[in-house]
Amino acid sequence: MTDCIIVGSGMAGISAALTLKANGKDFLLFGSSSLSEKIEKAEMIRNYPGLSSVTGKSFVSALQKQLKEMQIEIKEEKVAGVYAMKDSFSVMMQNQTVYQSRSVILACGVESVKQIDGEEAFVGRGVSYCATCDGFLYKNKKILVLCTTKRLEHEINYLADIAEKVYLIPMYKDVEINRINVEIIRKMPLKIEGGKRVEKVVFSAPPIENLGTELAVDGVFMLRDSVSPAILVGGLQTQDGHVVVDRAMATNLKGCFAAGDCTGRPYQYAKAVGEGNVAAHSVTQYLK
Repeated sequence: MTDCIIVGSGMAGISAALTLKANGKDFLLFGSSSLSEKIEKAEMIRNYPGLSSVTGKSFVSALQKQLKEMQIEIKEEKVAGVYAMKDSFSVMMQNQTVYQSRSVILACGVESVKQIDGEEAFVGRGVSYCATCDGFLYKNKKILVLCTTKRLEHEINYLADIAEKVYLIPMYKDVEINRINVEIIRKMPLKIEGGKRVEKVVFSAPPIENLGTELAVDGVFMLRDSVSPAILVGGLQTQDGHVVVDRAMATNLKGCFAAGDCTGRPYQYAKAVGEGNVAAHSVTQYLK
């Protein structure tokens, strides 16, 4: 069992990792080796103390160099769920691996795509965020997949191997999926409807050619870079899509802390770094 698990490799997660390392704590940092797409795509950063003008790519390179010098490894596994136990946390990956930790820091950012009406209501009842976790439930069935990034196309192919039919809504260019049972739809749904489970997805008029405005499906997969913290962590208190924290960055769950964009505006690097630092110090105090 490790002292802490950090979910997210943006500015808040990196700051928390550096502080925990300095405090001599044993931790795991889950995220991407490219750190943050938001930072990487920044044309120019001018409002970060000490850096009068730096490109996002240069900033990422500097951060990667610092992590390497501090011997901090980023584990490129996607977190599927965080479960609060009595005095610890079980953190499940999409590959079904489970890690145990005494504390958790959520630095998972905010969703870049607004939730669809009915999405949260049907989580666990037909709505899923993990292809490898829940794909087997839809063998020979019809599903709709909304994907926000090309990097997750391997999950679409995985689902296509299992399902009878996949309706794909890609929110990116240059789609490379070429499967007989995959049909691409270039329109965002309005809402997800059903009874005990998902039964259909509703679109606005005019109707989609050959499909109409209602699509009967057995399940809906939301393949996104980030997942709402409220869905990721059961029982977590949120407000207006953000994690509720106190000045110590503590959430309503004992041993669970949050930092960065997921705690609310302003969505700025300096704010995220400060909160990540505070969260790591709070973890250190909590572990005592």
